Amino acid sequence: MTRRTDFLRVRKDGRAKAGRFVVLSTLEDVSLDHLMVGIITTRKVGKAHDRNRVRRRIRAIVGRHGDSLAEKRRFLVTIPRPGCAEASFADLEKDWLTQARRLSLLPKPGAS
Repeated sequence: MTRRTDFLRVRKDGRAKAGRFVVLSTLEDVSLDHLMVGIITTRKVGKAHDRNRVRRRIRAIVGRHGDSLAEKRRFLVTIPRPGCAEASFADLEKDWLTQARRLSLLPKPGAS
């Protein structure tokens, strides 16, 4: 995602869940051919190298779990929260997965 209008539409019409390290927002759009991912990293997250590392980690998490999403025709915006730069990759991934499950994007653990 690169267009401001898409980000604003997800914020206005979509659903969001906030965790300790990330806020995950989503909006289903049947006109899309595939998953559209966006990451908004503010200066509150940390210095430039911290923000870049957090973005790389989030891209890795989405790459690892994006195929398991229930419906791929959607916008998915991740906003790292202050303090996530100090979190380990495992903690960041766990929080992202928790918010994805809360938004019903992924099956609950133990569900088949």
